Amino acid sequence: MPRVIPLIDQRLASLAGRALPHGPSAPTGHLLDGRGRPLRDLRISVIDRCNFRCSYCMPKEKFGKDYRYLPHQALLTFEEISRLARLFAAHGTRKLRLTGGEPLLRKDLEVLVAQLAAIRSADGLPLDLTLTTNGSLLARKAATLRDAGLHRVTVSLDALDDAVFRRMNDVDFPVADVLHGIEVAQAVGLGPVKVNMVVKRGVNDHEIVAMARHFRGTGVVLRFIEYMDVGSSNGWRMADVVPSREVLARLSAHWTLEPLDASTPGETAQRWAYADGGGEIGLISSVTQAFCGDCNRARLSTEGQLFLCLFANRGHDLRSLLRGGASDETLSRAIAAVWSGRQDHYSEQRGAAGAEIQPEDRIEMSYIGG
Repeated sequence: MPRVIPLIDQRLASLAGRALPHGPSAPTGHLLDGRGRPLRDLRISVIDRCNFRCSYCMPKEKFGKDYRYLPHQALLTFEEISRLARLFAAHGTRKLRLTGGEPLLRKDLEVLVAQLAAIRSADGLPLDLTLTTNGSLLARKAATLRDAGLHRVTVSLDALDDAVFRRMNDVDFPVADVLHGIEVAQAVGLGPVKVNMVVKRGVNDHEIVAMARHFRGTGVVLRFIEYMDVGSSNGWRMADVVPSREVLARLSAHWTLEPLDASTPGETAQRWAYADGGGEIGLISSVTQAFCGDCNRARLSTEGQLFLCLFANRGHDLRSLLRGGASDETLSRAIAAVWSGRQDHYSEQRGAAGAEIQPEDRIEMSYIGG
């Protein structure tokens, strides 16, 4: 029998029977957690399925043909997602990112995009509405998503060499189709397109310069991400991490790069510009340079569990409130109660320990998105 990674039992912290704060329930748009961090970014996983089997996210040996995905009735409906997003916006959220799994596998996703595009922030502005995808279906869906109100896309792409890319996605998908999807996204106005490359030593780190050379001058922002210890199925080891400083050194051997200021508070990437005007790259140092101090992101799982950290091992069950007839006021208080009690800073703790932390039963990235 294949090993099935338990997702349900360890990820729920029921709010349905929990005493929630009394007093004024009207959100102010300035909700802070226990470390003074605002709630600005909500990442929404719309599906737990993916058509790739990348080793660092959904390795085939763990997510094989017998793997039990969530039944459709367990997934939040588009109306439930939109209702929660509206309440998060009232608490100060300004950015929504749709993730998965592979979000473009969710049927009629443009309907959800249109609903989310109609939401306004606490100060009356449209939310920044983005989506992260592996790019496999992007070419055929980009225009429809843009017409529904999507602003930008981020594409996960870990190699330009077709053989390397096919090995990494482990379903023999060609890199040319992803590159075509990026071109179509740019052409229809879903930009600036960002491309995320997870760098793993001995697997694709030899592609760093080739990726930079390919996207330089195209308007695409290429970001290099340190291989992370998310979940417990990817066999993470510190020896597999290529630190951002090493990535920068490799790039600097070919081009002069100059540091840029962060574009928004809590931004995960350190930005660098080509001195000759060839665009910019980003370095996401999630292992070697923790950015917990200004992390302003919450994550809503496919079935309505609210997670406060990418490295969490349990979530807070909002679906039970949604489907139990809770009012907007009750839901709003629940969100405020969870966020105001947040103290998460896993990456800082790992860094302070000065050693590898063995994988625990943390939630998988494919369940809550990156």
